[in-house]
Amino acid sequence: MSVTQQPTDRPSSPPPGANGVDRFFRISERGSTLGREIRGGLATFFTMAYILVLNPIILGSAKDKFGHQLDAVQLTTATALVAAVMTIIMGIGGNLPLALAAGLGLNAVVAFQIAPLMSWDDAMGLIVLEGLLICVLVVTGLREAVMHAIPQSLKQAISVGIGLFIAFIGFVDAGFVSRIPDVAGTTVPVQLGGTGTLTGWPILVFCLGVLLTIGLLARKVKGAILISIVTMTVVAIVIDSIADIKTWGLTTPKVPDDVVASPDFGLIGHFSLFGAFGQTSAITVVLLVFTLILSDFFDTMGTVVGISAEAGLLDEEGRVPNIGRVLLIDGAAAVAGGAASSSSATSYIESAAGVGEGSRTGFSNLVTGTLFGLALFLTPLLTIVPLQAAAPALVAVGFLMMTQVKNIDWDKYEIAIPAFLTIAVMPFTYSITNGIGAGFVAYVLLKTVLGKAKEIHWLLWGTAALFLVYFAIDPIEQILGVK
Repeated sequence: MSVTQQPTDRPSSPPPGANGVDRFFRISERGSTLGREIRGGLATFFTMAYILVLNPIILGSAKDKFGHQLDAVQLTTATALVAAVMTIIMGIGGNLPLALAAGLGLNAVVAFQIAPLMSWDDAMGLIVLEGLLICVLVVTGLREAVMHAIPQSLKQAISVGIGLFIAFIGFVDAGFVSRIPDVAGTTVPVQLGGTGTLTGWPILVFCLGVLLTIGLLARKVKGAILISIVTMTVVAIVIDSIADIKTWGLTTPKVPDDVVASPDFGLIGHFSLFGAFGQTSAITVVLLVFTLILSDFFDTMGTVVGISAEAGLLDEEGRVPNIGRVLLIDGAAAVAGGAASSSSATSYIESAAGVGEGSRTGFSNLVTGTLFGLALFLTPLLTIVPLQAAAPALVAVGFLMMTQVKNIDWDKYEIAIPAFLTIAVMPFTYSITNGIGAGFVAYVLLKTVLGKAKEIHWLLWGTAALFLVYFAIDPIEQILGVK
């Protein structure tokens, strides 16, 4: 990233726009040029294009309550379509260099937490519902109340916990970590590789991919994750052609007969807005939607403020330009992601790569969005990536999210313990919802026993109560005679 600019860095007397495009996007006014915006748009795309591979892998590897799986080609099409449309809308409507696509972490919630409880249509309906509720929060101004209700330490802990969860998924998907079948007869539930050791060419591809990715990240190479995925996919194709490999898992790395193909829009519009209420308890549905809102809403706030600060666009009071419109578009992106069955779309911190290349306006989004649009026709090429080549990206993203742990005050137990539980419970229970619930309940409890109950926002009291019911749902149902 470039050095963060302050508002005073902007020209005091903006030069007049050379043409309509310049004036509309305020390119010259913000001290940028058309060339910088184009370079920035390219950098942002190549830094975040890995989602075209990872989102289909994460969603495609999961089964819903009825054992159904989503088609990888259709998922790639849906992911590219939503990213293209919503990124362009953000550029035109929000005029910020802020690209959007299916959110990592959010798609993990959908794949591993929500889908096993209901059908895919019902799960995607919850995404649409989440997006609509975010839009309501923005329109009514309740976003400020929600922002102030959740302690900053818990927001950071949620992000760290999701990072560990994503990294764990990456290790498991690649086969680097596997579940020991006979848990009762062993001392640990998981092990290294499939037999306690690392064996096979696919595992080698993963290990080399992790080393390559972290090396590129350490060198601050733009597009490090995408470069690693592409490189290790090529390596995997070569290895598969010369070695005798029993299986790569879900995807075998072979050169496709055709590189270009017509997009498959088969998943578009397949969602049921309220179908989830017929598949599981209302309390569970409410908590799942709350989890989605919490993850999406606060990730977006942090990303928007961070990117705007990096671009020197914050005003004297630290406010983001057009923040209401930007957040509304982000909420609409969640709706679009659910309606397209590609999971909730959200703002990407990888947009900072474009800012580093000079982006200061939404024009760069037109470049990024156009490239996502072109990706619609490259699904045969994008669906040959094996898990072992893509999973290193999950480990890398987990690390990036983990870095926020340094901002938590570990000397104050009333903060540190809830944060620790939030972080630990997510990967250990394979559930983001459980981690958030454990953190909230512990926070309310510790504040109360320390005589600081007045510091707890009423929204946290209500949320903690919901989570208590959630964790105790089985005995409650037995007492009520539901079971």
